[in-house]
Parts: sequence; structure tokens; C-alpha cells
Amino acid sequence: MARPGSSAAVLLVLMGFLSSVDADSLLSAPLNVTIRELEVNSAVVTWEILEGDPVIGFAITQQKKDVRMLRFIQEVNTTTRSCALWDLDEDTEYIVHVQSISMVGSSPPSQPVLFRTPKESEKMASKSPDEVMMEEYGAAAQLRAGELIIIVVVLVMWAGVIALFCRQYDIIKDNEPNNNKDKAKNSSECSTPEHPQGGLLRSNV
Repeated sequence: MARPGSSAAVLLVLMGFLSSVDADSLLSAPLNVTIRELEVNSAVVTWEILEGDPVIGFAITQQKKDVRMLRFIQEVNTTTRSCALWDLDEDTEYIVHVQSISMVGSSPPSQPVLFRTPKESEKMASKSPDEVMMEEYGAAAQLRAGELIIIVVVLVMWAGVIALFCRQYDIIKDNEPNNNKDKAKNSSECSTPEHPQGGLLRSNV
């Protein structure tokens, strides 16, 4: 019969082994979660992980502030440390959490990051005059290029129509002398040399 002291020792060793396994398999929460490239309808979230963590993917929870609806994004078999957030509403506050994923589970969520998307008017106002001028110049260049292509296509079509008309005109002009010769030949066959009107006069006896 086993003594109570030895049973307690075995139980303590087993609990210590299990706790060490759990400690080895537990991932640390992602660090330095940051929102970058913030636009009216999109943003990019980036993060870092502790060196040595066996991370194979990530999971992101995106939520509008004061709204229970969540968007869950999960990727595995990747070493990327960033993710694009899309289809956002302008002038809206969002909360983002990031978790690391390993072969044995997920890490605790990172510290929540709160950000607000800008308004369209604010985004336009934040652009420098040079950026606005470059965008306008690019749009004008695209418009001019499109107009130039249309003009070239129309000119080519008109040139083709004129060339086809000239060709048909030359063919008709070349056929006119042959038609006149055929008409003259037909009229000469229908009359005699003595009487061009085509008949012999009978004298009354």
C-alpha cells in the first residue's frame, strides 16, 4: 500500500510537468500594435512578436466602438506582421486586437488599439498643394491621352473612307470609255452604210 506522502509527491511532480508544458506552449501577445496608412475606407495594422515564439499565423478582431458586431480575420502558414483592414466607414472609431497563432493554440489578445478613420474632406485638406497639383496633372494627362487616341482613330477611319471612295471612283472612271465603245458598236451594227437610219428606200414605179 502506497504511503500518503509518496502519492502527494507524485501528484506535485505531475502538476509541475503539466504546468511546464503549458508554459512552453503559451504564446506571448503581439507587441507594438500600430495603425499605419490610415485612409478614409482602409488602414493597415502592424505588430511585433517575441523572438523565439513558434508563430505560424495571426488573428485580428476588428470592432466599431460601441457596436457589438465584430470582423474576424485569421491567416495561418504566414510570417507576415501586418494586415490590411478594408471597407471601413469614414469618420468612425474602431478597436483592433491582434493574436498570434501557433500549432497548439492562440496567444492572449494584444492591448486594444483605438483609431478613427478621417473624413473625405479632412483627407483632401491634409494633402499638400503639390500632391493635389500632381493628381490634377495626372488626371489631365490621362484625359488628353484619351482625347488624342479618339482623334487618331477618327482620322484613320476618315482616311480609310476617303481611300475607298477614291478607289471606287477610279474604277467607275476606267469603265466609262468601255461603255461608250460598246454603245457605239451596237448602234453601228443596227444600220447599213448607205442608210444610217437602218432601212432601204423603195422607189415607186
